[in-house]
Amino acid sequence: MNYRRLGASDLDVPEISLGSWLTFGSSVDADRGRACIGAALDEGINLFDTANVYGRGRAESFLGEALAGVDRGSYLLATKAFFPMSDTDRGLSAAQVAKQCDASLRRLRTDHVDLYQCHRYDPDTPLEETMEALTALVRQGKARHVGFSEWTADQVRAAHALPGVTRFVSSQPHYSMLWRAPERELFPLCAQDGIGNLAFSPLAQGVLTGKYRPGSPPPEGSRAADPAIGHWTERWRGDDVLGAVQRVVPVAERAGLALSQLALAWVLRQPVVCSAIVGASRPEQVRQNAAASGVRLADDVLAAVDEALGEVVS
Repeated sequence: MNYRRLGASDLDVPEISLGSWLTFGSSVDADRGRACIGAALDEGINLFDTANVYGRGRAESFLGEALAGVDRGSYLLATKAFFPMSDTDRGLSAAQVAKQCDASLRRLRTDHVDLYQCHRYDPDTPLEETMEALTALVRQGKARHVGFSEWTADQVRAAHALPGVTRFVSSQPHYSMLWRAPERELFPLCAQDGIGNLAFSPLAQGVLTGKYRPGSPPPEGSRAADPAIGHWTERWRGDDVLGAVQRVVPVAERAGLALSQLALAWVLRQPVVCSAIVGASRPEQVRQNAAASGVRLADDVLAAVDEALGEVVS
């Protein structure tokens, strides 16, 4: 596993990290979840990303249980807050930041997280209040660093213009071969301001593994076949997108890679992307994805990817 420094922080993060959205504490049973975490640690994946809202706390609780007994200094924890945890608990007010962080720490069985992230921007709370609350977490030792997910470039600039508050060291954007919007404004700003990116959904909810075929139903056991979570994959399962993805398969084969490995290496070709966050329901998926670390794609491979995907790229 190769590692990259996360922005202006002191954190060295693995090029592939393990997320917990829609998996741990929900669709993946405990034994397989623990096997995935064990495989991750074996492969040098030592960054685990979660959020309070994932399973309404169940993902954090599962990670806290699964990592109990593992040297806390050997892995990194990243969690988030913003989305509703109850009818009255949501957003990034000072009270909510303090309350939700404490609750996350209890579930994760730790006294600090390495990265505390604003899951989205809160338009209902003054930015100054949110940033001062995040600063308090850092001063109290409850969070080593802070970050954000899916904020606009203007929102980040406004946060960094405030005096006397902690600065963001990380961004968690949706980014993949199929969704390239962060390249336009966010990535240039991150490069300028010392912000590293932890890309989520780099495999487009499994579409960039090639397992979904145009005109065919989702394979049994796949995320798209699960009625509880399959709707999350719908935006990428049009026949035009799936047909284009199938055109990338031979590009990956010529490069000696699985399609998923090509897709992860493609995301990591950006110097400002420090890690690609993958989900997993089986340990063999973790191992295959980990093998994308260190892969560098030749210019002709990148050109072939663009030609294959054509107009389906957003």
